[in-house]
Order: sequence, then C-alpha cells, then structure tokens
Amino acid sequence: MKKEKGNIEPTKSELEILQILWHHGPSTVRFVNDELNNQKREVNYTSTLKLMQIMTEKGILVRDETNMKHIYAPAHPEEKIKGQLLNRFVDSLYNGSASSLMQQLLGNKKTSQKEIDEIKELIHKLDKRK
Repeated sequence: MKKEKGNIEPTKSELEILQILWHHGPSTVRFVNDELNNQKREVNYTSTLKLMQIMTEKGILVRDETNMKHIYAPAHPEEKIKGQLLNRFVDSLYNGSASSLMQQLLGNKKTSQKEIDEIKELIHKLDKRK
C-alpha cells in the first residue's frame, strides 16, 4: 500500500486478501490462505502470513491478539478503499471525467435493461440531491 495524500492503495495481492475479509469478516491467516487457494491459485501459508503482517504494519489490516489465534480484519471500510481506488483510476485514465468512464463502460459491454434502469434510478437520485 502506498500512501499519497492519505489515500490507501493496496497491491493486487493485498486486494485479494481484503476481498476475502470483506466477504467473510474477520478471519485467521489459515482461513484467508485456504480461501486464496480455493479461489485464485496455490499460495503458501507463510507467504499469506507475511503479507498480512505487512498489511497490518501499513495500516491496511488490524490484528486482534486477544486469543491464541490472531484474527485479522480490514482497518478501513470497503467503500472507502474502493472509492479511493476508483477516484485514482478515473483521474489517471479519464482525466477525472465520470462521464467518459460511463461511456466507455456502457460502450464496451452489453448492458442489460435492468442495469440501465438501475443507472437511470441512480442518476435520478443524484439529480434530486442538487
């Protein structure tokens, strides 16, 4: 994780661990390692342990040491980290233009009518806030 202006920028491997913790809640290294092995690729337990220790040092994770098994949890809400990563992505690839991003997304993928309706509803809610 790099820190620029208070932003959290987890690496790809760190994001994989965060996704597991966001989905399953606070967990042991063993559980996270087993999930990585089931979902992604074969990962050595000691590699997962070391990465989670580094993530704790960086402030990405917090560790509960009150029990024999240490339990790790994300230090920041999922929405905060994803929001910061999305803002950085939009700034760097679309010059900060959410409109350009949406045009690219909708132009590259077949969007279902349900998704279009959900996007319209979101836009309608945003219009009401102004």
